[in-house]
Amino acid sequence: MGCVTHVSTSSELQIASNLSQSRAKIFLETRYYMRDALSALFNINPMKVPITAYPGKPPELPNSMGYISISHCKDAFIIGWHRENIGIDIERSDRNFNYQKLAKKYFQKENIKNYNLNRYLILKEWSAIEAAIKYDRGKLSRDIKEWRYKINEENLYHESKKIKLNLIQIPFLDWTISIAYKNNLLTKLPKIICSNL
Repeated sequence: MGCVTHVSTSSELQIASNLSQSRAKIFLETRYYMRDALSALFNINPMKVPITAYPGKPPELPNSMGYISISHCKDAFIIGWHRENIGIDIERSDRNFNYQKLAKKYFQKENIKNYNLNRYLILKEWSAIEAAIKYDRGKLSRDIKEWRYKINEENLYHESKKIKLNLIQIPFLDWTISIAYKNNLLTKLPKIICSNL
């Protein structure tokens, strides 16, 4: 953990001191990567990056600096940045999880039927919905059943909030990356940095 403390604020170090050792390590590493990437993007000292990033909450920049979204899995961390709001998720394509139970509990019946309970297709929907929830600054437990994802359509729809988002899904080496965004704001992909943890 010592290698990342030199780009951690006193507030971040204080927060980390109240977390378990493994959570503190991930917390400080992810803040290190965010500061490092954003300092290169904005050409400023990492300690001058005005980021607010509490555990379990989406990271925030002042509005004039754009939006960031982060995600991590067991062996990768991804940061997406854009001038407009985005949500990003990364999942290992070979992730071992109870995909049948998850699909039956949360997904639309028509999708489950079309997937024929295919693990990878269920993982893609899961990743898409996570990206949408991050875009909306929502909560997985509250919003997972609200988002609608259609196979072969590059969008998502939130039932009660009437939010429609576009979706890009990228297979990249061992991972699936999902990016949720509004309208046609992404004329090109946001800046993305992937790092092995």
